[in-house]
Amino acid sequence: MYSDKVMDHFENPRNVGEIENASGTGTVGNAKCGDIMRIYLDIDDEGVIRDCKFKTFGCGAAVATSSMATELVKGKSIQDAMKVTNKAVMEALDGLPPVKVHCSLLAEEAIHAALWDYAQKKGIKIEGLKPPKSDIHEGEEEEEY
Repeated sequence: MYSDKVMDHFENPRNVGEIENASGTGTVGNAKCGDIMRIYLDIDDEGVIRDCKFKTFGCGAAVATSSMATELVKGKSIQDAMKVTNKAVMEALDGLPPVKVHCSLLAEEAIHAALWDYAQKKGIKIEGLKPPKSDIHEGEEEEEY
């Protein structure tokens, strides 16, 4: 069962679209379920995220977590955006069913991937930022069937 907030962000997603000439763009997928999330950031000279948009191919929870993630980082500094974790996204949505937690991981990773892209373009280092994963399961051991 989804919370009212999840349903609202799914039915009325905020910040859908692209930002032309974005300061940073991050794309992350989930090969196991087929979800793909792309986050676009417009960051000003003071390091504040002026705008944030997303395009997501996936289930309702993936759309809702994308929408909420953009709301959580818009207007924030880069360092504050770094603190937006999958747990923060889930809490802001009043929770997700256990089988949909991976959607909030996509949101966190996509934000970090967009920040990484921004840092690469600017030639700067963002404290605590690691190279992005293209898939949220990257680095996990293969499951045996």
